[in-house]
Amino acid sequence: MYTISDLAEQFGVTTRTIRYYEELGLLTPSRTEGGRRIYTGSDVTRLKLVFRGKRFGFSLDEIKEMVLLFNEDRTGEKQLKVTIQYGEEKLAEVNERICELVEIREEIERLLTEFKGRLNE
Repeated sequence: MYTISDLAEQFGVTTRTIRYYEELGLLTPSRTEGGRRIYTGSDVTRLKLVFRGKRFGFSLDEIKEMVLLFNEDRTGEKQLKVTIQYGEEKLAEVNERICELVEIREEIERLLTEFKGRLNE
């Protein structure tokens, strides 16, 4: 069992961030009699998935869909299919961005070579 402070510290975020994910329905902690949130290992796993998804550039809506699909289909098949679909789309975006960055790098290199050549004339 984990408190909200435990999770915030473990993931290096604020307690407000944890509460926000709860508001979005990504986390569903139980409560003590005093009203304190209690999180389980399942919540920790969900947070790991949320932060991994964010690192890969997925929107919170996409992450929520992928994470919550497991509740609909305990086999995980639906979740995997949607994750593969989103993953393929994200990979295409990343590859496109890499091409753009390579073009930018090549243009900068060309300009630098040109500018250095001018200085040496």
